Amino acid sequence: MAKVSATEGLTPKHIDFGSESGDKDDESSQGVRLKKELSLMNGVAIIVGVIVGSGIFVSPSLALKYAGSKGMALIVWVLSGFLSMVGALCYAELGTMIPKSGGDYAYIGEAFGPLPSFLYLWVALFILVPTGNAITALTFAQNILKPLWPACTPPEDAVTLIAAVITCLLTVINCYNVKWVTRVQDTFTAAKILAFLVTFAASLWYLFSGHTENLESMMQGTITQPGELAIAFYTGLFSYSGWNYLNFVTEELKEPYKNLPRAICISMPVVTLVYALTNVAFFAVLTNDEIHASEAVAVTFSEKILGVVAWIMPLFVAMCTFGSLNGAIYASSRLFFVGARNGHLPLAISLIDIRRLTPVPSLVFMCLVTLVVLMTNNLESLIVYVTAVEALFTLCSVAGLLWMRYKRPELTRPIKVNLLLPIAFLIICTFLVVFSCIRCPQEVGIGVAFILLGVPVYCVFIKWQDKPSWLQTACNSFNVACSKLFICLPENSKEL
Repeated sequence: MAKVSATEGLTPKHIDFGSESGDKDDESSQGVRLKKELSLMNGVAIIVGVIVGSGIFVSPSLALKYAGSKGMALIVWVLSGFLSMVGALCYAELGTMIPKSGGDYAYIGEAFGPLPSFLYLWVALFILVPTGNAITALTFAQNILKPLWPACTPPEDAVTLIAAVITCLLTVINCYNVKWVTRVQDTFTAAKILAFLVTFAASLWYLFSGHTENLESMMQGTITQPGELAIAFYTGLFSYSGWNYLNFVTEELKEPYKNLPRAICISMPVVTLVYALTNVAFFAVLTNDEIHASEAVAVTFSEKILGVVAWIMPLFVAMCTFGSLNGAIYASSRLFFVGARNGHLPLAISLIDIRRLTPVPSLVFMCLVTLVVLMTNNLESLIVYVTAVEALFTLCSVAGLLWMRYKRPELTRPIKVNLLLPIAFLIICTFLVVFSCIRCPQEVGIGVAFILLGVPVYCVFIKWQDKPSWLQTACNSFNVACSKLFICLPENSKEL
């Protein structure tokens, strides 16, 4: 068994993954490191599995609320998918130009330096990732408990407890074996696609039975105010969030230059088609009032059309959210692992389990933060809050792509998207952020304030080099204690 000396300091490793030709040498090295185990289909399963989660079951009523009509809501869903596809293609260029794990964190750091990249890590650590995971876990718990309370809402304490249990269970699976993670992801991705096909088939049966009244006058009541439409797009974009998660694990993807863009080009059209067909199914069966009044559109849909087998829809939703949460935990833990490896988080978070070669401390830390966030329950505000903050940093990443086209033209770009794509993406996202500030200034303002709060944190804990010796000793003792507790070592360390 490996031993770690308490007298030895642990130091972060700065690894350059700038060339694919070094992959074989990296994998054959004897140091402790994450392994390349993700195939193309695993990558597709991660993207589809992470995206298709709680959003499609939470957002339809909110999108309809702000779009005003079913026709405009459907347009919002399709355009949100198209915008996400454009963003994903831009990230394909970034991911093959900078083949490092960490996604936006790595790209913003390469383009604009350590402070902006730290601010992204800061917000992702305490807002983006734990909030998204908490929403998905709560949606899973609500739907898995729904058959036990068919006539009312499941007790809040029971929902929170189940959400916490499933978060911890999936964290344990992620800690134990990456192959287990990919098997779970592949299985549940296939299951959720089947679930959506059943939903659409049921709606077709309903339509062919002569019930077409809910699809008549689909544009009636359309809202055209920019602020309202911006929030409608936010609810749609929230459901597509996760399209950049494969970029978080680029270092574990086999042949990333080929498989990253292929996975994006396969998965995004699939998700957009699935979402469009699912919304058509909901809109065909349910009236506007029924959708507005429902907190769980899929459950209302099943109760109206599936009769005695209505219980199957909560089960489908639970499967979707289970797979989504599994993929999100896997991918986002690598973000914090990379941030800690670069010295922007405690070094303990960048340690790797010497037996299973998984970033156990990062996974455990993220699980703890998610458990704290599970107490939050204002879903509509959370969606606006999270999506607005995420949009700001997505803008930074795509702006970084344009900046590096100008400042660093010598970089190898296996994929080079048409310049109009990132420019159009920047313009559209800028308008969405500006109009959402007008419509929901409080939620966006809180997000911006939290971003700015990261500046003094960076100055004190990262920029300040001459820290008191007692603080440095305490930090090192904490790192060594975590190394012993989890039997982990820094990346590329030799087993003793």
